[in-house]
Amino acid sequence: MRKVAVVGYAQTPYVRSEVQRNEVEMLMPTIAELFRTSGRSKKDIDFTCSGSTDYLAGQSFSFVLAVDALGAWPPINESHVEMDGAWALYESWVKIQTGEIDSALIFCFGRSSMGDPAETMILQLDPYTLAPLGPDAISMAALQARALLDKGKVTERDLAEIAVRSRRDAKSNPEAQLKGDFDVDAILAEPTIASPLRKHDCPPISDGAACMIIASEEVASRASAPPVWITGIEHRLETHQPGGRDLTVSPSTKASAEAAGLAKGKVDVAEIHAPFTHQEIILREALGLGDDVRINPSGGALAANPIMVAGLARIGEAYRQVVAGEASRAVAHATSGPCLQQNLVCVLEGNS
Repeated sequence: MRKVAVVGYAQTPYVRSEVQRNEVEMLMPTIAELFRTSGRSKKDIDFTCSGSTDYLAGQSFSFVLAVDALGAWPPINESHVEMDGAWALYESWVKIQTGEIDSALIFCFGRSSMGDPAETMILQLDPYTLAPLGPDAISMAALQARALLDKGKVTERDLAEIAVRSRRDAKSNPEAQLKGDFDVDAILAEPTIASPLRKHDCPPISDGAACMIIASEEVASRASAPPVWITGIEHRLETHQPGGRDLTVSPSTKASAEAAGLAKGKVDVAEIHAPFTHQEIILREALGLGDDVRINPSGGALAANPIMVAGLARIGEAYRQVVAGEASRAVAHATSGPCLQQNLVCVLEGNS
């Protein structure tokens, strides 16, 4: 296996609604910042891969327009996944493993505010048996949360405490959207949106973009930014039918973590893509994380959840923790699909 490192990461501040800029205008300064802070330039990039979805953009082949953010010259070797940017990272990592390339630029974007994301995500469900019923994303998550509560694995107060902690930690993240001090008892007194989920249990609607550069060992050693090594990465998926699986566990996350070698060393920080409070409980168990691991110091998806970006952002935030010396070994997680259907785990380590 070739050694691969993250050598740079940048993202936009996440906001409730980006009305002044389109996707290209969001990406251009972010990619410029990435090149500046990483010491790389477009001529140093062998491959470019993006992650997005046409359903959010409201037009076909929206990713083609976004390529304008990279500039017209020189020509690029480009690919796209109709997924979160974390899966664009995975494709790029595989490409480096084949020896075809030595470096890659990954970027992703999403403007959920242009529509109703809860209803938009109905379109990812089985088109014959589920989508016609119209279960929105929050209702699907509520079924999962109820199953977890009925199993006695968590209480509503536990969920409220996760929301309070996440948004408190987000205060130290200048790019987070929803941050501040909240009171557990006060938010528990609020009405439910879809029982047992309340507003604080759900992610905010967010717009944003993010980008990252990864490189082989030979190229990473010449970068100005300190390399953070991807020592393991894997993704797995479960059945498309939520009714065909136990929603209180995540075997695909567990299998991904095992394949990525997560258990081979101590983890200091975990950036978990848990858009709903109860999903953090499920994912912590699947990843085998103890109480000594700091969870989502960035605030996580409860502080900002730009669809198609939040997964890569977890990897980017874990990278930042290692670069800042807050962690020597970190794990990042990304999810896609209803009720944690598909999951990716990435293990990051510093030079030490």
